[in-house]
Amino acid sequence: MKILRGLALVILLGLFGAAAATPAGDGVLFQTSTIQALANGVYDGDFTFRDLRQHGDFGLGTLDALDGEMIGLDGNFYQIQADGKVRLVSDGEKTPFAEVVFFKAQKTLALTRPGDCQQLARTLSAALPSPNQPCAIKIVGQFSYVKARSIPRQHRPYPPLAAAAKQQAIFELRHVQGIIVGFSHPQYLAGLNVAGYHFHFITADRRAGGHLLDCRLEQGKADLQPLTGFTVRLPGLRQFLQTDLTGDQQKELEKAEK
Repeated sequence: MKILRGLALVILLGLFGAAAATPAGDGVLFQTSTIQALANGVYDGDFTFRDLRQHGDFGLGTLDALDGEMIGLDGNFYQIQADGKVRLVSDGEKTPFAEVVFFKAQKTLALTRPGDCQQLARTLSAALPSPNQPCAIKIVGQFSYVKARSIPRQHRPYPPLAAAAKQQAIFELRHVQGIIVGFSHPQYLAGLNVAGYHFHFITADRRAGGHLLDCRLEQGKADLQPLTGFTVRLPGLRQFLQTDLTGDQQKELEKAEK
């Protein structure tokens, strides 16, 4: 109960803007906007990557107008475009949705048995300290297969995320070294974020990647950072303020994410 009350307090502070003005501390996840808003087509970016960098060096998200997949790693932000190309994101560009943390591993798992993404999720779930605590996850390894996607830039009037995802470009990579960046979120955060696992992938040479759909890991390691707080910054844009966010988008979001 103490963990849940603490998380709820940090969330409320973020929702009312009290915590968003200052950088998140160690072990505190910072997020701009909500996954419910993104699912409903709120794609206008209003938070710069210069500002995002003040809150974390590790994470994921997207860019203005839902333009591709974003991955934050070692203090750099990368865009995986719908044509498969990867580029560094400049500080002045904006995001409509992102989540970041200053990553400091607290537990490392050796992953020595080949397995697919479902087996990997089971291994991670067994190692998490609590299903009620968000966790940042970094997996470095050798992959025999990776299936990833990127959604192309959208245009007004913006479609919902599930419709935009039908335009996704699929990338299939074989025999690559790479990094999975992502988070595990408890079910009670559904609506604010993706409940369960949410992963993006980038190759070790930073030349390919995307939102992770499937994989087969041959060997590697997983670094885990259980998180003690969750700060949410809400957009001040008219699009966010006037969009109906009362519906349940979980089924549509699952379709878009998977």
